[in-house]
Amino acid sequence: MSLHQRPHQKPLGADSLPFSTVPANAGLASRPFPLLTLPYLFSLLALLLLLALLFPWGPPRHSAPPSPWRSYTLQDAAAFAAAAGNGTIILAAVSGPYLPFLSNWLISVRRAGRADQVLVIAEDYETLERINAAWPGHAVLVPPAPDAQTAHKFGSQGFFNFTSRRPRHLLQILELGYAVMYNDVDMVWLADPFPHIVGTHDVYFMDDMTEVKPLDHSHALPPPGKKGRPYICSCMIFLQPTEGAKLLLRKWIEELKEQPWSKKVKSNDQPAFNWALLKTAGQVDVYLLPQSAFPTGGLYFKNKTWVKETKGKHVIIHNNYITGFEKKIKRFRDHKLWLVDEHSDESPLGKL
Repeated sequence: MSLHQRPHQKPLGADSLPFSTVPANAGLASRPFPLLTLPYLFSLLALLLLLALLFPWGPPRHSAPPSPWRSYTLQDAAAFAAAAGNGTIILAAVSGPYLPFLSNWLISVRRAGRADQVLVIAEDYETLERINAAWPGHAVLVPPAPDAQTAHKFGSQGFFNFTSRRPRHLLQILELGYAVMYNDVDMVWLADPFPHIVGTHDVYFMDDMTEVKPLDHSHALPPPGKKGRPYICSCMIFLQPTEGAKLLLRKWIEELKEQPWSKKVKSNDQPAFNWALLKTAGQVDVYLLPQSAFPTGGLYFKNKTWVKETKGKHVIIHNNYITGFEKKIKRFRDHKLWLVDEHSDESPLGKL
């Protein structure tokens, strides 16, 4: 046999075929793996999310302890403030946007030596926490809290909702047995007003009219004006814890219910207060404070002659007869009454 000849080989039978060198699972490459189907993936994702909720990654988180001021009641707060004032509280009510005015007012009250008597009704939880963080115990929230983080304009429904809570706060304090002086925070004290709270009347207040009165004017309730009611300002009121004062506050609350805010009649709390004064006349012992000491803003800021003639007599100045935060601040600055610019260190709230 030639070296170049191939040997004849016997054909291999089926049982003698060699093993194939192709992997047995080569045909599976073209088929999707059954565990990678969409239903399986969605199930896996749901399981992972469930595990993440049940067993959160990272170190355990400890929730912050609840604020003690959330459970601070008006009864607690009133007792705290009244203890410093021999049973008399000085009350203000604010929401967040009014904090600069509160601070300005507080500087003037502190200069008169009366800051420890102050109790602030906070109209939102953020304001409650902020005041008490700087000045513990001097702010309380009376539920329910209105939407008070908005600087409501005078005449708006929000402004009405905000101010209409005032007589309820005052009545609650009287029922606790304390006397109370309420102030709007767009006021500035130039002196201590309490020497002018003379006698034993139920309610003391200031006129809101710009017409100049004689220095020895009557202290009785002024006669009704063109709208059939007096024009007393609900911005500054002192009330004794008497049945007469409580009667007036209850009537004020009734009048607010009968005269709700509407787009046609953009009311506020003051007309209802004046109707209550008129309808309880003779049942409540009232006292009109001297105009020279408690002038309305329409008189103090606009009648320079009167201001000169009554110099040294002014006690509380109200920045009314003007609307808008910026306008009020400018007017205070023009008259050197925006104290927070240079004296924020005198405010119990510090620099805001």
